[in-house]
Amino acid sequence: MRQISVAKFMSFKLHEKRILERLQDLKPCYTYHSLEHTEFVVIAVELLAKEEGVTLRELELLKLAALFHDSGFLDSPNNHEEHGCKMVRRALEESDYSPEEIGQICGMIMATKIPQSPRTRLEEILADADLFYLGTDKYDRYSRHLFDELKYFNPKMSDNDWINLQVGFLEAHHFHTAFGKNNLQPKKQENLLRIKASVPRKS
Repeated sequence: MRQISVAKFMSFKLHEKRILERLQDLKPCYTYHSLEHTEFVVIAVELLAKEEGVTLRELELLKLAALFHDSGFLDSPNNHEEHGCKMVRRALEESDYSPEEIGQICGMIMATKIPQSPRTRLEEILADADLFYLGTDKYDRYSRHLFDELKYFNPKMSDNDWINLQVGFLEAHHFHTAFGKNNLQPKKQENLLRIKASVPRKS
């Protein structure tokens, strides 16, 4: 049993190494959907998984989903979740992960698609991990990265456009896990109120 556990761990580490290396090839224009973002989501997954009491195998699946959740940007920003699922299936098809487990990983990746619609506990964890920053002091840093990325593809986007986009998104968003609701939601609300206060008043 111990040898099987070690073999599975090494298999995970191999896939982790390979996808992290590939994510280094993301185009510089992806200032938000970057290797840094993926690494942050993996850390958030670990924290949320501990709070939710998942099994070690479930944590492994969660971390793989986190590692691959934005890998589709290597192919295209359009429907990148679907592209990411294809990459997962290619990467894991000859591994010790079962078709059911690969399906779980793809389900988690698809649950990050906006608007988020997770259906299982693991999908809820990854969905919250993907937008974990909304309820932290890192909001300004990562939102700036997102603004720079969006403006690259839409140079006409103004600061006011961005403020309105943020307000609409934060008002529509909600966390799914207990940790997200109890610990991230209050700070997210603070961030929302601060952004609303920056809206220029009409003369």
